[in-house]
Amino acid sequence: MPKRNQVVVGIDLGTQGVRIIAVSSDGDVLAKASIALPIQREGLPDGWHEQNPEDGWTIVCQALRRVIRDLPDGISVAGLAVDSTSGSLVVVDGDGSPLYPSILYNDNRSSKEAAIASKACPELEESLGYSISSSFALPKIMWLQLEQPQLFQKAVHFLSATDFIIGRLTGEYGVSDYNNALKTGYDVLHLEWPGVIESGLGIPISKLPRVVSPGSFITKTHGKSCETAGLPAGIPVYAGATDGTAAQYASGAVTPGAWNSTLGTTLVFKGITENLCLDPYKRIYCHRHPEGWWMPGGASNTGAEWIGVEFPNVDLAGLDQAAVGYFPTSLIWYPLARKGERFPFIATEALGFFVGHAMEGAHRFAAGLEGTALMERLSFELLESVGTQVIDPIIVTGGASRSDIWVQLRATVLNHKLIRPLNTDTAMGAAILAGSGCWFKSLGYAVKNMIRMGALVEPNQEFVGAYEDKYNDFKRLLAERNYLT
Repeated sequence: MPKRNQVVVGIDLGTQGVRIIAVSSDGDVLAKASIALPIQREGLPDGWHEQNPEDGWTIVCQALRRVIRDLPDGISVAGLAVDSTSGSLVVVDGDGSPLYPSILYNDNRSSKEAAIASKACPELEESLGYSISSSFALPKIMWLQLEQPQLFQKAVHFLSATDFIIGRLTGEYGVSDYNNALKTGYDVLHLEWPGVIESGLGIPISKLPRVVSPGSFITKTHGKSCETAGLPAGIPVYAGATDGTAAQYASGAVTPGAWNSTLGTTLVFKGITENLCLDPYKRIYCHRHPEGWWMPGGASNTGAEWIGVEFPNVDLAGLDQAAVGYFPTSLIWYPLARKGERFPFIATEALGFFVGHAMEGAHRFAAGLEGTALMERLSFELLESVGTQVIDPIIVTGGASRSDIWVQLRATVLNHKLIRPLNTDTAMGAAILAGSGCWFKSLGYAVKNMIRMGALVEPNQEFVGAYEDKYNDFKRLLAERNYLT
């Protein structure tokens, strides 16, 4: 049970920086630290992205020392957990020393190997509804096998960045969670490493980690690493997650029917279903929930990127206010800022379009706010069509969700109630995993106690009908361009 004088610590290791928070059992953030990481390695071939794993560990230690220093007197750490980017690869020897730079999730050197892995693993792809790509760690291992055979033989563990930091804290390098292990080829449906990884691809299963549920107890901190990080020995460490799933845990969308819509540069959807939902066009794929449910998700290229492209260096708060008087507009804008869409439809040649004549910048801006909300509605319609349930309120996060005006508009266009968490830090998701392990009986119970929500935003019923008509026109225009089939 929680104690008043305890916190859990969540560590979020991104490609650009480290963020760590210390949180009480009722959601109070008692200390936090954020430090940028050194830039990625320079002089690499096009499409290659690497970092030094030791840089990440050094910055984690610096941030941890700040957090421990800033905790109020008498407060102790009850447990900690780590999250990091999905698909990045760290290769270490038996002592946990890196043998090669971290190959990051967005490194595409292994595109050829990804195609080979996809061809070798059709049952895995079919059962889980995804396609193996160069963003996965599995083809990165295959690339090392081909291009660095001596290093491949010397490697003892192929890890995620999450696993590496946990290894440094505890000395245990052979454990991962099934959120991170998914992109190394772990079968999250049957909870096992598929035999084809060894028999078909030549990767020894012995070099892959033992996989446990996020939030499971692994071991305790110990040794010199504790001194380096400023941590006492003996703190329980719990299995972590990817940054995407940790962000979902932090949103509070952790029970069946709950959905988190994150509007930033892109528009990302993550929800919970009781059963695995498969999309024949592979627009979505599912992580496994720590309580046995499923976490389907998808990401649209049509987020808020258009604002920076169309309205650079302007007073966005002022535009927000000016746009209100135009709702609902007579305009339809599909505000795709780049070529190609991946969700809720796949159209590699898709281009944005604008129908109507805008009277001024605020009028056009209002149409962009509407167009993004229309894509959000189309996305939820797709998600429901493949068997998911969407229960109110939908939880909205991301930088664009700070706009009260846009959130109100989205609620009206969607005709759903929306709500915003007060703390959406990804590190909060890692802290919740630690809390679920050391204090609470489940992830859901941890979220119920540790997440605080803002006010409920309801649809403006005066405009719901008008946006229903606009939505039908929007779909018709997409279909005319063969984006919808």
